[in-house]
Amino acid sequence: MSKQELIEASPRLSHPSRDELDLVGVLHAFADPVRLAIVRRLAAEGECACGTFELGVSRSTLSHHFRTLRECGVTQVREVGTFRYSRLRRDDLDARFPGLLDSVLP
Repeated sequence: MSKQELIEASPRLSHPSRDELDLVGVLHAFADPVRLAIVRRLAAEGECACGTFELGVSRSTLSHHFRTLRECGVTQVREVGTFRYSRLRRDDLDARFPGLLDSVLP
């Protein structure tokens, strides 16, 4: 699926454009250990269903972390029926902030 198809697949979910990515927002997202664990898993495995993450927090807290990552531009989310799939926006992050993502990944 192309990048544009991913964006169009989730019309109800807002995603900032590459130019709107803000370093402070991205660093804030990386500062939380749960969000960092999500980012690291997405980097290692690629796109994952949001409901497959077991990180020792409630579902509502997990939803908050996924929303934070999406709203600051770290992830792209698409909806398929009642499922949401997240993927890391590696290309956008690397273009906007070269080397940043590699510095937080193992």
